[in-house]
Amino acid sequence: MSQTFEFKQSSHLHPALLDPAAKTLDADKLTGRWVNTNTETQGLAEFVIEQDGERFSVSGVGVGADGPIDWPMTSATPLANLEEEAGQRAVALAATFAFGFMRAETQIRVNKGVLVIVVFHTFLDDSRRSNYVNREFFYRQD
Repeated sequence: MSQTFEFKQSSHLHPALLDPAAKTLDADKLTGRWVNTNTETQGLAEFVIEQDGERFSVSGVGVGADGPIDWPMTSATPLANLEEEAGQRAVALAATFAFGFMRAETQIRVNKGVLVIVVFHTFLDDSRRSNYVNREFFYRQD
């Protein structure tokens, strides 16, 4: 199966992507320690987002059968989030966690004060488990 991709010129992009200010958006709403709104989650219980200049780092704590599972600190790529309510622009993040047996690709953003994380789980071992995606919601824990 072949696919054809049409590449757009900058004049075809959303105007906000051409705005230099989009690269320096305030990330204060994103950084900090976040706790899952679902106390019965089987996924991520906590998530931490740190910023050092233009660099972002993220880590998490997963739920395991034998107790909490620390997700390693990894770097995150900042993205312009153009879908915020009332036309506000914000920073979103993408980060990949490598566990050897599994890769977890995350998409992270704040929506109406709630941190939303979508995680794509891909198993790399021979366990024949199904890959899956889930979305979880977090509140800020100061």
